[in-house]
Amino acid sequence: MRVTLDYGRTGLEVELPDDRVIGPLEIQDVPPLDDPEAAVVAGLEAPIGSPPLREVARGKTTACILICDITRPVPNELILRPTLRILHEAGIAREDVLILVATGLHRPSTEAERIEMLGAEIARDYRVEDHHGTVLEEHTFLGTTPKGVPAWIDSRYVNADLKIATGLIEPHLMAGYSGGRKLICPGIAALETVKIWHGPDFLEHPKADCGFLEGNPVHEENTRIARMAGCDFIVNVTLDKQRRVTSVVAGDMEEAFLEGVRFIEHVVTARVQEPVDVVVTSSAGYPLDTTFYQAVKGMTGALPIVKQGGTIIIAASLTEGIGSPEFQSLFRENPSLEVFMEKVLGKEYFVLDQWQLEELAKVRRKARVKIVSDGIPAATLSELFVEPAESVEAAVTASLADYGPDARVAVIPKGPYVLATVGA
Repeated sequence: MRVTLDYGRTGLEVELPDDRVIGPLEIQDVPPLDDPEAAVVAGLEAPIGSPPLREVARGKTTACILICDITRPVPNELILRPTLRILHEAGIAREDVLILVATGLHRPSTEAERIEMLGAEIARDYRVEDHHGTVLEEHTFLGTTPKGVPAWIDSRYVNADLKIATGLIEPHLMAGYSGGRKLICPGIAALETVKIWHGPDFLEHPKADCGFLEGNPVHEENTRIARMAGCDFIVNVTLDKQRRVTSVVAGDMEEAFLEGVRFIEHVVTARVQEPVDVVVTSSAGYPLDTTFYQAVKGMTGALPIVKQGGTIIIAASLTEGIGSPEFQSLFRENPSLEVFMEKVLGKEYFVLDQWQLEELAKVRRKARVKIVSDGIPAATLSELFVEPAESVEAAVTASLADYGPDARVAVIPKGPYVLATVGA
């Protein structure tokens, strides 16, 4: 069986033993919208749980529009063209619109990435700025939540008359699904907020996982913080395998988001009858698989269907390396994941981006991880609590030898974009 895994910008074709393979587990085929821009316009004019955008914008003098950073393949230009047109028709001048890149705690965007995200014209003609999560003085304190999370949100957004969030609804390893409230927290939240919200009290909860909203403390808390910050309007999309738009939801931050989740949860869910010994997966290709930090999402996406003691084989390009300097330091400071988790659960230890190593620890408690990549040398990968592999084929052959003649392999070409689960 030949399967193309999402890998970098080009994909990676692999050959798997078809007598052992279950799948591929894929996003279901849903017809892409014939005219996605018309669908965006329709959402702006007849939104969910909200007056039309032009009514919401009437009388406002400044606007802040949140967009995802380069790690999310959001069709921003498609969303923004009609949105900006309506804002100007409502009387908001071009110079009074800020497009704020919701970087969370990721690195700032480059000029080339802004053009890729927005198109040359919007990137040139509008004020586009990055959120800086580690610069506390650029944030406004909105109070502390009942669960003890201090809500610090980017002042440029807080002070805008009109607050709009755009984004993509897809499975998310902690918050259940991305989109909606997530552009605000963590998108434009300060480190002081995120380090508590992404702390072990939230992340170790069994519902802090892909596909869960009800009872998920990560989702419930960032929704609460987003309410504190305020959001006048959202525009979110869902995408198919080719990243074509399959639906648009617009309007109220919570109602529209939940409508989008109801649509996409059935599309992205793929089932196996019982757990498998080996899962071959990816980190969804560019732009999500550029760092090891992001590639952890592909590993966690395979967890529900791999047996205890099984193996996850993941292919990721890792063209930008491991991740932030702080994330890299975690591997130097901790000789094992057990030592790391003991420190984290003690709650006196904190390093930026530690939550992703905590997610890797969840993976490793259940399975081995073998990683195939052109971006990081094997010797370096060996220091990241995973095992380097020369190729997917070699890793599969070795794993099948370990598990014997009855071993089964599931393959998820698009990695974390698929919600893999066990059941009828």
